[in-house]
Amino acid sequence: MKLGQATIKDIAKELKISVSTVSRALKDYPGISDETKRKVKEVAEKMNYRPNAIALSLRKSKSFTIGVIIPEVVHFFFSTVISGIEEVANSRGYNVILTQTNEKIEREKSSINTMLSNQIDGFMISFSKETTNFDHFSKLLDQNYPIVFFDRVPDIPQAINVMVDDYQGAYDATAHLIAQGYDQIVHLAGPKNLSICLERERGYRDALTANGISINENFIVECHLGTPEESKEITQELLNSSKERPNAIFANNDIVAVGAMMACKEAGLRIPEDIGIVGFSNWQICSMLEPTLTSVYQPGFNIGKKATELLLDMIEKKIEPDQIDSPIILKTELIPRKSSQRMK
Repeated sequence: MKLGQATIKDIAKELKISVSTVSRALKDYPGISDETKRKVKEVAEKMNYRPNAIALSLRKSKSFTIGVIIPEVVHFFFSTVISGIEEVANSRGYNVILTQTNEKIEREKSSINTMLSNQIDGFMISFSKETTNFDHFSKLLDQNYPIVFFDRVPDIPQAINVMVDDYQGAYDATAHLIAQGYDQIVHLAGPKNLSICLERERGYRDALTANGISINENFIVECHLGTPEESKEITQELLNSSKERPNAIFANNDIVAVGAMMACKEAGLRIPEDIGIVGFSNWQICSMLEPTLTSVYQPGFNIGKKATELLLDMIEKKIEPDQIDSPIILKTELIPRKSSQRMK
């Protein structure tokens, strides 16, 4: 069903109740039973109902506003993406509404509904760690709503995805550690439901195999929260309990790498002489740490620019979604620093 085809009258007819009852139930008015509200909202969801104001806006004119949904504003990578988004949006006369989910799927869904009620022209989305079901995205795509996903992208039909080459970045990071003489390399991995994390793990595995190093499954440990406290604790356990003590760590992101560095220093290990460490994202902090942190650079600004250009071109009907060769993959670059360089 296309956006705007389902109306309050359709819902009323389906449930055999009055239009006014449906309207009040959708707005959570008092005097309407919880059971009626539940049934009305269930049928509205099933019928892809959206408030008439939104459908009217889509038929008559654009709002020249796009919605951006990200996991965390404080994440350096996402801040660079936002800069790229705003540069393109502003140059083409669009405003940007930004929300963060704080890695919560319910906030993700509520952000979508809030933006729809504000009659935005399209979405740019990087989904939360909690998101494992993409039905709320698929429904919007089925309604022909313009959406571009970036970084964390869903594997669903019709999705337009812009991302970096996480596989190659991880491969290069691991190969670099091997070239520096490290052969017991831990991978502090990210959540298994994120494709970017799976690609980084795949790159790590393939680099080891290509260099004749057997894969130790005990050296692949998930850091689900991605905090320095979590990775510090995990690294301490690896250093204290492993029969084979690691001599290098490839972290899924820079904050995880920071926690690993803290644990290694507290254990009295010298970085990089005793243990090498590489992160991913190339946050600003990488050059401020002691020793400075080797990391994989992600072109966040360019991701934001490319994703926004695609979204606005779709909104302005300059290109149709089926004409876009998705996914669009941008290159990463390894930035070697002191934390991993022990071979002169």
